[in-house]
Amino acid sequence: MRVIDSHTAGEPTRVIMDGGPDLGSGSVAERARVLQDEYHEFCSSVLCEPRGNDALVGALLVEPSEVGCTTGVIFFNTVQNLGMCGHASIGLAVTLAYLGLIKPGTHRFDTPVGVIAIDLKDKHLVSVTNVESYRLQKDVRVSVKGYGEIVGDVAWGGNWFFLAKESPVEIIRENIRQLTDLGLDIRRKLETEGVTGTDGAWIDHIELYGPPVADQSNSRCFVLVPSGSYDRSPCGTGCSAKMACLASDGNWREGDHWIQESIIGSTYSLSYQARKDGSVDVTIEGRAYVTAEAQLHFDPSDPYRSGISV
Repeated sequence: MRVIDSHTAGEPTRVIMDGGPDLGSGSVAERARVLQDEYHEFCSSVLCEPRGNDALVGALLVEPSEVGCTTGVIFFNTVQNLGMCGHASIGLAVTLAYLGLIKPGTHRFDTPVGVIAIDLKDKHLVSVTNVESYRLQKDVRVSVKGYGEIVGDVAWGGNWFFLAKESPVEIIRENIRQLTDLGLDIRRKLETEGVTGTDGAWIDHIELYGPPVADQSNSRCFVLVPSGSYDRSPCGTGCSAKMACLASDGNWREGDHWIQESIIGSTYSLSYQARKDGSVDVTIEGRAYVTAEAQLHFDPSDPYRSGISV
């Protein structure tokens, strides 16, 4: 199986160029469901140890079902499929450019949750206009042992998020373990209290916000991802959910640029365009770099050929 690895603002992506399973001929959303339901072993073998780690996101290339798209893509992590993935979309664009398959300019990728627009500005710099983002619930309150009441919004940015307005733990690298534990506690509390996304969807991402470190930034964030690891980037779909909340509250003007810092200090530049229904179209700009080309091998005698899922 041929793969190409990259990182976007520190967060890794593995693009599967060939060797993936036959998912049939339905829409990208339908084929994503087939991948989720029937090929968990494939996903874990590609991303889990010993070939990968919990931070890695896979991008499986498929034929697009929407006219005018350069490619279809299904994003997945070590736990499940993702609806959309901002950092992996940027990483995919840079990977395709590295291979000479796309040139600078505008392209469209077909994802399970809709078509996204890609603007490849140079071999590293990419902007992604995401699927529509919106806030579902405002000022949801959860009580977490040791921290008291934490207030946040439930919002969609291509995945479901709980976005805590003010983190009770300082968002610095030295606190990654404490922030991870806090995020897990919040997620468990949401599950216990039945707080969900639309149609009972699991809120699998927890995002905590605090003041930035760099003068030019507007905010710093820590993002717990479904695997229980953390996003090294500022999280593109989380940023989209954040912008939807800012727009809904009237706290950020349409078209102005917001600079979001990650836990490691990497940044995205964000802006939004409002829709009549109150949702927003968010554009995420960031840089990605190809880090490796590899041929994955699956020896039938290897007891861990399907990955180590903990």
